[in-house]
Amino acid sequence: MDATAIIDALSRAVPGVGFEAVSTGDGMPTIYVPREELIETCRALRDLPELRFVLLVDLLPVDYLPREPRFEIVYLLASLGLPGLGDTPKRLRVKVRVPGSDAVMPSVSSVWPAANWSEREAYDLFGIHFTDHPDLRRILMPEDWDGFPLRKDYPVQIKQPVKTYEPLQVSQEQFVANLEASRERARND
Repeated sequence: MDATAIIDALSRAVPGVGFEAVSTGDGMPTIYVPREELIETCRALRDLPELRFVLLVDLLPVDYLPREPRFEIVYLLASLGLPGLGDTPKRLRVKVRVPGSDAVMPSVSSVWPAANWSEREAYDLFGIHFTDHPDLRRILMPEDWDGFPLRKDYPVQIKQPVKTYEPLQVSQEQFVANLEASRERARND
C-alpha cells in the first residue's frame, strides 16, 4: 500500500485534513500530518480495517536548525498482517512539523502506549513538550540539567560539575584492595 492509498483511506475517515505524501528513496510510504490533527489521524491509522497500524515501532525527533519549522517528529508504524490486525504487513512513516517557537505536540501515548518513553526521551533531549502525556519528565538527564543536549544549538563544550546523589559504598582503600584481588584472580586463572 503506497502513501496515496493510505491518504485516500485517511481522508474518508478524517475529512478536511491536509495530508501530504512524500517521495522517499527507501520505498517506505511517508506522509505529513498537521500537528493539530495528529490524534484523530493516529486513531484512524490504528482502527481502520484496511490500515490497522497497531504497532508504533519508534518515535524520532529531528532538529533542522536553522530551518523553520525547526523540528519534525517521525513516527514509524507497522501493520502486522495477522488475523484481526490487518490483511497484509505494511509499514508507514508519519512526519509532523513542529515550529521551534512552539515546540509542543499532542501525546500519542493514548493511541499507542509504546510512545510513552519515546516522548519522554524527545522531551528530555530536544525540549519538545507533549501535552496530555501521563508522566512527562526527564528520563536520561538529571532532573536539574539545564538545556536539551540533542538540539543543534546546545553548547558542546559544557562544563558542569559531577553530582553524586548517593554516598560511595566502599572506601577508597577497599576499592583498591578489591581491584588488586580481582587482578590476582585473573592472573591465577
